[in-house]
Amino acid sequence: MERGKAGTNPAVWDSESAHPEACENLRKHLNDVLDPELGLSIIQLGLIRNVTLQEDQAILRMLLTTPFCPYGPAMIDTTRNTAEEALGQNPRILKSGE
Repeated sequence: MERGKAGTNPAVWDSESAHPEACENLRKHLNDVLDPELGLSIIQLGLIRNVTLQEDQAILRMLLTTPFCPYGPAMIDTTRNTAEEALGQNPRILKSGE
């Protein structure tokens, strides 16, 4: 894999080893969430930096492409809705740095 190209440096999520099927399903669903300016998925861009799945909650840590991304709130809402569909629970989305 080439470093620096979209989709070639995927994040490794904390919950991948304990919940591989759930993480794969989540990754598949989130691959449909696109950054409107770049036209690439949040998975290809590596914007979902970590996922922690517990019995009663899911926490996704997400980067935005820029600190004041005008599409940030919409992308976070779309990510939350898509993750809820994939996981069957309403996840918390934390922007990296929170």
